[in-house]
Amino acid sequence: MPKVSVVVPNYNHARFLRKRIDSVLQQTFQDFEVILLDDCSTDDSRSILSSYAGDSRVRIEFNEVNSGSTFKQWNKGVRLAHGDYIWIAESDDYADERMLGRLVAVLDADPVIAFAYCRAWRISAADEREGFGDAHLNCIDPHRWTADYYADGREECRNYLVRACSVSNTSGVVFRKALYERVGGADESLRLCGDWKLWASMALTGNVAYLAEPLNYFRCHDATVRSRTGQMNVDVMEHLTVIRWVLTQVTPPQDVMEKVGESVANMWVPAMLSTHVPLDLKKTILRIVREVDPHPLRNSVHPALKAIRRKFSRHWRSVCSGI
Repeated sequence: MPKVSVVVPNYNHARFLRKRIDSVLQQTFQDFEVILLDDCSTDDSRSILSSYAGDSRVRIEFNEVNSGSTFKQWNKGVRLAHGDYIWIAESDDYADERMLGRLVAVLDADPVIAFAYCRAWRISAADEREGFGDAHLNCIDPHRWTADYYADGREECRNYLVRACSVSNTSGVVFRKALYERVGGADESLRLCGDWKLWASMALTGNVAYLAEPLNYFRCHDATVRSRTGQMNVDVMEHLTVIRWVLTQVTPPQDVMEKVGESVANMWVPAMLSTHVPLDLKKTILRIVREVDPHPLRNSVHPALKAIRRKFSRHWRSVCSGI
C-alpha cells in the first residue's frame, strides 16, 4: 500500500490542471498514489485528467452528477484512499517538489501529530507571486507563521482556530487518514468553512506541526469556491457557526475571547445593516452571536455599531424581538 494518498478534487480548473498534477508526480518523495476527481466539469478538465491514465500511480474518478460541494469531494477522495497519510492537493494550486517529503517526515517523527502544514506563496492566475498566503492572519499574530512551530492542538484551538481558519491553504497540509475518519471527515453541511472546522476537529485529537518554509503555491483567482459563492449570508453564518462549535470544545483565555468578540462583530454588524440579509436570517445570526458573546452590543467595538443604534433602532428592535 502507498504511504500517501494524494487527492486532487477538480471542478473547471483545466487551465491549472497540468501544473497541479505534474507538481504532484514530480515530488522527491514517491511513495504515493494519486486520486484524480472531477465533479462534472464543463471545460476541458476531463480530457486533461484522462491523459494521465497511463501512469500506474494514478486513479481517475469522474462524477456523473455534480456534487455541488468541495467537501463532499474531499470525503469521497479519502474514502477511496489506501494511504496512511492524505494530501488534498487542490486542483488550482501547485507545490515545491520537496513539500510532500518534508511534511511526511514531520508526521513520521511523531505519531501524536494530527496534521503538518507549511507556509504558502499566494499566486495569481498568471503564476505571479503576491506575497504569503497567511498575510490576512497578521491581525491575529504577525509573527506566528514566520517560524516553524510544534503545538498542542487544543491550545491551537484555544488561541488561534477559535478566531479564524489559521491553516491558510488546504494544499499545504498532510494529515493522518485515521484521524480524518475519527472526526467524521469534512462537514458537508458547510460550503465555505468546512476546512476550518476540519482542522480544528483534528487538532483537538493531538498536536499540530508547521514549517515556515513556503513550499506550497496557493492560487487566488476569479473561479475559486469563495469567489463563486460570493454571498455574505453564507460567509457570515458559516464563520459564526464554526466559532460557536470551537467554543463548545475549548475555553479560550479572556484576552482571546475579547478578540473573538471583535472579530464576530466585524461579521454580524454589517449583516444587521445590510438590506440584502432577510430579517429571519438576521434573527438566526443574532441568536448565534449571543451564544458566542452574551453581550454583543456592550462588547462590540465595531464602528458601525452606533449606526445601528442611531439609524436602525426600530429595525434593530424588530430583529431582537422574540429572541
